This record gives sequence, C-alpha cells and structure tokens, in this order.
Amino acid sequence: MGLLGEALSRPGVRGALWRAWYPFFSRRIAGRGVDFLNYAFDPLDGVRPSLDDQDEAWRHNVQLYAHVAGSAALRGRRVLEVSCGHGGGASWIARTFSPEAYVGLDLNPEAVRHCGSRHRLPGLSFVQGDAQDLPFADASFDVVLNVEASHCYPDFPGFVDQVARVLKSGGLFLHADLRHAGGVPEWVGTISRHPRLRLEAMRLITPEVLRGMEAVSDRHAALVRECLPWPLKGLGRDFAGVRGSLTHRALAAGDLDYRSFRLVRS
Repeated sequence: MGLLGEALSRPGVRGALWRAWYPFFSRRIAGRGVDFLNYAFDPLDGVRPSLDDQDEAWRHNVQLYAHVAGSAALRGRRVLEVSCGHGGGASWIARTFSPEAYVGLDLNPEAVRHCGSRHRLPGLSFVQGDAQDLPFADASFDVVLNVEASHCYPDFPGFVDQVARVLKSGGLFLHADLRHAGGVPEWVGTISRHPRLRLEAMRLITPEVLRGMEAVSDRHAALVRECLPWPLKGLGRDFAGVRGSLTHRALAAGDLDYRSFRLVRS
C-alpha cells in the first residue's frame, strides 16, 4: 500500500524496508478484522458490483479486485495471487467466481497466519513465499493475479519471468500497481516486451484509485491513529494513502501513475 519516497528506488533499501514493515503493521492491527491493504477503487462510470453484507464494508477495496479480475473467466480455473496481503481479495474472488483452486502467496508470515484463520473456504489456501522465487512448478496456474504489490519487489523483471514460468500456455496475468512517473516507461516496457507474455490491455486508473482512496481515507486515518506509535504515524498515513499524505498528493499531482494490465501467456 504505498511508495515511501525516492529512497525506495534502491532495491536493497526497498526490500529491507518492506520485509520489516509489513509483519510489524500486521501485528499492530491484529484482531481488527482488516482484510484489505490496497488503496481502493471507485469507478468513474458508476457501475459497481453487487456485494453481500460481509463485503459491503470493504466495497472500495473490493472494487479494485473487481476491476482487475472481474472480467476474466475464473470458474473452474487454478488461480495464484502473488502478494495476497490479508486475503480479502482472495476470499471475495473465491466466493464470487468459483475457481477450482485459489492460492494466495505472501512473504509476510503474519499476513499468512491472518489469512489462514480468517478465510477458510473450499479450494482456498495460503502459503508463505517470495514473489521473486515462486515455489510452484512450471505451468501450474491458469491465472496469476498481482494487485498493488510489485512496487515493493527488488527485481520486477525477475518477478515477471516467474509469472511467465508458472502460467500455463494461454493463461492470464492480471496486474495492477503504481509507479513514480519517471519509472513508468521501464515498468510498461518490462511487461509489454516480455518474450512469453502478450499485452492485451493496459489502462490508466489513477482517477478511480484516487476517488477510492478518498472514500476510505477516514477509516484508514483512524486505523493509523489508533494502532501506530507516534513516531510512525506519518509513515503510516503515507502507507495508508490518507487524504493529504505524500502518496495521496503525489497521485493527485500526477507524480504517481496507477495502471492495470491484462496479459496472455504465449
């Protein structure tokens, strides 16, 4: 959930920070039922998915998953979500689209424990693992999903290679994330020029993410205020993307670029 400044452009700094931050944050909010860590999404066209009561409280977070994966044919397919966070998206997709199997992978052991206790559904499982070294055999999945996480990875091209490896021929890579404006050409180039993946669709969704972020800002600000110690509150507000934070201002100014992608494995 967020980019914390230009220092994170250095892979070693970025990787070390996220490895420490995510387990810490998960422990601080343990017991509060926080199942989503993404910024959120509010469609400009006003077309919103119908949700049941358990999902309605997280509507704007769910809507990002609906945008990224909702148009894919997932019924009866094997799906991997890389960096599943607290598993809210995995649970919603598993209940809504009935994949044969849905595996959520995350590097954060606290998140995996949270997922295992909160989201118990047939065919849904969670494992600890590294996005840069996926612990699965070649051609294991029909769909790989990756939402708002890859900006944390020290080696994004290496991650994309891993996705191509575990996808079956004809499988889908559904990806959404954000980058500083200066890093967008490299990001898009890595995806669009990959020898085993064909880019079918790319969409700039910064306005929808900004609207979603603002819709959940008060809830996220309260969570930061209640759960983090004073020295980390500023960092927490940026991580959560609350209104007026560095991340929120950068998105609004166009200094951050948020996009979604759909690719097919050749």
